[in-house]
Amino acid sequence: MKLRYLLLLCLPLAALGAEDTIITESTSTSDVSTTTKLESPPPSAITPTMNISNSDLCTVGVAGAVQTQILGISMGTTVRDMNCEKLKNAKTLYDMGMKVAAVSIMCQDQRVFDAMMNAGTPCPYEGLIGEAAKAAWDANVEETPVEIEAEEILDEKTKQTLWGLGSIFALLLILL
Repeated sequence: MKLRYLLLLCLPLAALGAEDTIITESTSTSDVSTTTKLESPPPSAITPTMNISNSDLCTVGVAGAVQTQILGISMGTTVRDMNCEKLKNAKTLYDMGMKVAAVSIMCQDQRVFDAMMNAGTPCPYEGLIGEAAKAAWDANVEETPVEIEAEEILDEKTKQTLWGLGSIFALLLILL
């Protein structure tokens, strides 16, 4: 509904010129005839700075800006890196002496799980390690980690961000 109102509000602006520069010409007549031509660059949208200077955070800043002759839009957001969080959690547990728990976190990734099994050091299973864990994994194959589908990776905030970006680009296409 908000998108409809935004489109209705901005639609009349689409008819107002779409050149790259603003040109103003004037002529005055007196004893001396002069012509003045003034060209100025279009206004610009400035991308917001996403300052994530703390390297211990598992977030990435994403920002962008688009400017037309009439309308300028800039926006930014942060995106969580779930793999980074998993690595930090595993390292923290390992540093606290919880080595089996750290390996268990890493084993949630199918690639790590497969590598551990191929190396002959199976991932822990409910507190079991070594051959006992291998036997438990073989008995409970349905509990092994599976590759996450791309659709499952997108959380609700990411979907909303993508819808917002799509709406902005659609609006800009209308304005051009």
